[in-house]
Amino acid sequence: MQDNVEKNRLQKYIREFLEYCEIEKNKSNRTISNYEHYLGRFSKFASSESVTKPEQIKLELVRKYRLYLNRYVDDKGNKLKLITQNYHVIALRAFLKYLSKNDIETLAPEKIELAKNPSRQIEALEQDELAGVMQAVGQEQEEILRLRDRAILLTLFSTGVRISELTALKREMVNVDRGEFTVRGKGDKLRLVFLSPDAANAIKAYLKKRIDNHPGLFIAHSNIGKGKAMEAEITAQGFKRSEKNDGKAAGLSARSIQRLIHKYAMLAGITHHVSPHTFRHSFATDLLRNGADIRSVQTMLGHASITTTQIYTHVTNEGLREIHKKFHDKK
Repeated sequence: MQDNVEKNRLQKYIREFLEYCEIEKNKSNRTISNYEHYLGRFSKFASSESVTKPEQIKLELVRKYRLYLNRYVDDKGNKLKLITQNYHVIALRAFLKYLSKNDIETLAPEKIELAKNPSRQIEALEQDELAGVMQAVGQEQEEILRLRDRAILLTLFSTGVRISELTALKREMVNVDRGEFTVRGKGDKLRLVFLSPDAANAIKAYLKKRIDNHPGLFIAHSNIGKGKAMEAEITAQGFKRSEKNDGKAAGLSARSIQRLIHKYAMLAGITHHVSPHTFRHSFATDLLRNGADIRSVQTMLGHASITTTQIYTHVTNEGLREIHKKFHDKK
């Protein structure tokens, strides 16, 4: 095995690059895992082209690799989306940048351009749709679930947090009196987000009803309907334990939040797809429609690049329509 690695210097440098990402760059485990997957695929392709050294990486090899990615079909007959192909190229450029930084002869990373993605069409809730979803929560019979779900939906719309950021929230992290809290987003970056008065009050009402001392802000209430004995057990333990989750606290999963959002969207009669990310889009759209500048929205969403935030240009385009209507062709 060691002999193979020595023969394939490319694999050796990829391993060192991943270690560099872990130690020096402090990249998240998920990012490192993705880099390992993407660069492993590149290494395998390069080997098939008899390329085993960094200095052998040329533009022609990259061109063939991108053609390979574009034509790749998995066992289920699915092709790689353009954005996924770009993720492969981004990982390759990061690797080449690392090699150049360490004075290892290879292809200059700036010579590789990303494929241009078509503009994304985003789905945001209109005001009447949002009101309809919130009204649908009132149909939930169990009070604790009704309070929890209302708090979840208002928190999503008020802060624009990602689903992973929401499920990671602990009670101690959220200052409902000040109406703010800090989340750890992509790239392990911290950012401050703000709660509307409605969202803060909804969280207060939900927590006031809780009888447990589970640290999670939003949790699964699987004891509902199981009687006083279960309630006493929950109170004593602080949270439900089970063999299935190996004694760990039963929290609320991202999938559970997706399901509850789908349920209330259906009850509200909304026909288009509504997800946790729809609330994030609605948050950004609402800010821009009410006059927020795009740089501030970028900061509140936690986007590393303004380019990502520019998917909301449809909102600013609406403003341009009004300007055109107001000032163009006035006799």
